[in-house]
Formats: sequence, C-alpha cells, structure tokens
Amino acid sequence: MAKKETSRYIHKLRNKYRLIIYNDITYAEVWHMRLSRLNVLTFFSTIALIVVAVVVSLIAFTPLREFIPGYPDSRTRRNIVQNAQRLDSLEQKVQRWALYNDNLNLILSGKDPVDVEDASDTALRQRYNSIMVAHSIDDSLFRRQVEEVELQNLTMLNSNENSPSVGNLHFYPPVRGKVTSAFSPQEQRLGICIASAPGSAVMATLDGTLVAASWTVENGYVITIQHELNIITVYKNNKQLFKQAGARVSAGEIIAIANADAVEFEIWNSGTPVNPEQYIVF
Repeated sequence: MAKKETSRYIHKLRNKYRLIIYNDITYAEVWHMRLSRLNVLTFFSTIALIVVAVVVSLIAFTPLREFIPGYPDSRTRRNIVQNAQRLDSLEQKVQRWALYNDNLNLILSGKDPVDVEDASDTALRQRYNSIMVAHSIDDSLFRRQVEEVELQNLTMLNSNENSPSVGNLHFYPPVRGKVTSAFSPQEQRLGICIASAPGSAVMATLDGTLVAASWTVENGYVITIQHELNIITVYKNNKQLFKQAGARVSAGEIIAIANADAVEFEIWNSGTPVNPEQYIVF
C-alpha cells in the first residue's frame, strides 16, 4: 500500500502540464510551456541555492559583513588585538614590579633577594653563552682607554647659563632615621650623623658616579659619589657595600647597608662642606 502511494506521488510530480499565455483581446496563443511539478520544484530549489551562495560569498569575502548588526569592523578588531597586547605587557610589568618590591623588602631586611629568571631568557642566555668571542689586544686596549677617560671625567659640569643651582636640586634622603649629631664646622663635624634601624638601606642622594668605595679603620666602609654642579656626597660608617668605584648610580638607588649605630653623611659643594639639613628633610 505504501509503495502504491509513493508511486502515485512520483507519477504526479512527473505529470506534464501546459502553461499557455493568450492575448486578452484576440485570444490568440502568445506563448506556452510544457512543464511538470518536478521541473518547478527543481527550478526554484536551484534559484534558492544560487541566492544563498551569493549572499554567503558577499558576507564572507566583502566588507558588507561589517554592516551586520553586532559584527565588529576592522578598526574594532584592530583595537581588540592592541588592547590584548597592552594587557599582556601590563601584566608582565605588574609582575616585575611585584618582584622588585619583594626583593627590595628582602634587601631592607638584610636578606638575599630572590633571583627569578624567565625560561625564554635563560634559554637565550645559554645560547649566547655558547658563543665564543675572542678578544683582540687592540679591543682590550681601546676598552681600557675609554674606561680611564670616563673615570677621569667625573665633574659633569654644565657650561650652560641656564643650568640649575644647588638649591634647585632634589636630594634624596640617604637613610631613614633621626639626626643625632648636627653639622658644625667649628667642632670639626663636617657632616651629620643619622641614627637608623640596623640593616637599613643607604641610598644615593643624587645621580652620580662612585669615585671611592673602600673600608677604613676609623669610619668603616665609606662611599664617595661625584654629582653634577661639582657636588660630592660622602657616606661613612656602612656595614656592607653594594657598589664599586666607577659605578654609575641614580638618586634613590641602594648603595650600601647602614651600620648598627649611625651613618655619617656629608655634602661638599666646590670643595666646601655644607649643611645637609639645608637641602634634605630627614
């Protein structure tokens, strides 16, 4: 029974029909066509497939897709990529700052900082370490000559008339603490004594270059730094040094660890000692 129904349905699809167009006045035949239901179904299915294919191609391969509501344009996609890159860079900077703060706290507490290396950096460092570079005699002589010239040129004087004065410089406090001995040239105290907690960090007051970093019987470890405008700062009675002579330091950079009792600090301007409390708030 089911086979008869299916055969009858297919037979109806294949039955031929004549589509005739007559003239409305003379009733003369103008045009005719013989077709079946199957032909009509095939024709409209083909048209639908062609329309769908054209629409999909226009949306996929032309800028018309940007007119679809909710679809991002090229500028939006570019901003998304840039924001993702900036977010990744920001995350790396935050991690580095967190590591820097943790190491700084460890140094201030007298502990060894944590050395954390990136895996990619370690791989690159191992690759670079495997490269053998032979130093020539001329290269060594040239390096020594440049280093000697840099060590001798420490005054960093500025001949410009608009150069800043000493009073306009921002001195960073060398150590956090209380002044226990004031500046008094009459009593041969050419600096001040600052009492601080044991293991406190000693920091450079200005950008400059270390001209001396050594140990003495009278003052322990002593650091002398040459700054601009012919200013020299001296840090005495230190427990441990982190820099060597010839090193370039920045203001606020840790250069030593304070001794248990106090740190002696001096400022010299053009060969004359000055009172540090006139320039720094302790």
